[in-house]
Amino acid sequence: MMALSLSIIVPCYNEEACLGELHARLSRAARQVAGTSYEIVLVNDGSRDRSWEMMQAIAATDPHLVAVNLSRNHGHQLALTAGLDLCAGERILIIDADLQDPPELLADMIATMESQRADVVYAVRRARAGETAFKRSTAKLFYRLLSRMAEIEIPLDTGDFRLMSRRALDALLALPEQARFIRGMVAWVGFRQVPIAYDRAERHAGQSKYPLSKMVRFALDAVTGFSTAPLRMASHIGLWLVAASVLLLGYIAFGFFTGRAMQGWTSLMLVVVVLGAVQMFVLGMIGEYLGRLYIESKRRPLYIVSDIAGHAGGQPQLGHVAHEAEASQGTETIATSDTPGGRGNLPTA
Repeated sequence: MMALSLSIIVPCYNEEACLGELHARLSRAARQVAGTSYEIVLVNDGSRDRSWEMMQAIAATDPHLVAVNLSRNHGHQLALTAGLDLCAGERILIIDADLQDPPELLADMIATMESQRADVVYAVRRARAGETAFKRSTAKLFYRLLSRMAEIEIPLDTGDFRLMSRRALDALLALPEQARFIRGMVAWVGFRQVPIAYDRAERHAGQSKYPLSKMVRFALDAVTGFSTAPLRMASHIGLWLVAASVLLLGYIAFGFFTGRAMQGWTSLMLVVVVLGAVQMFVLGMIGEYLGRLYIESKRRPLYIVSDIAGHAGGQPQLGHVAHEAEASQGTETIATSDTPGGRGNLPTA
């Protein structure tokens, strides 16, 4: 199969209100820069609305669209990984389905990639319309704390909206970890990466799919995936507590030998509570890292695909395409390599 010039990857969760406009704008942007040599890969991440039915209907009328249905909700980063794993383009655009990131920026991103001879063009947000002050402030704080803690340089105020070359994507797909922070992983693989500034719009329709709990989980994935600073902080806290304990022991010994009465219960309980809280914090941080080691040791595929509508040109390396999908659609299959992540066969149209 001849390689496509462009793949556009869009993870989707309950986006039925956006899909029509999303498809129209992505198609116009893709035709402008790639003619007919492009594909749009929509990944349905266990949506509970009619997103999958709409994707199938669009795929039936547009040969450039590939709809991938995951077996359950895997989360945004793994849904994005599935699309990246199954795409076939020489250049790959990552974009969310809510149209806060403008597809029309694609032409400028490609021009920047060519003029700068870059492998990654990442979009930097100048403004974030339609977002609460709480979300803007916490996002700004998160990116700056992560920048100080991470062992690599991760650009500030960027999301997953970016254009990548095939060799940069191949390097990214060589990273098999389960807890994925894609923007950090792209920074880790290196190559020449350049920014392009834009103003982020409001959502086209619907509501944000990232509640506070998911934002916290996402932040933990980012910190534990790219920094050992929490573990070092635990060690530093332990050293300071040892020093404080030595001083406290000296104070107690001084009081004992001078016959000074010790004021007891309140100060004692305060010390016990503080030490207990610090110990639990340190143990929890160590447990977070150990838990991730446990998950990684299982070597499970990162995603499971139950159905594909359209023709997916890529070969799954990190996930599994279920055989039931092949049987129900009556399609031919292409065998994949027998690697820990690359299990299953990919249905073809």
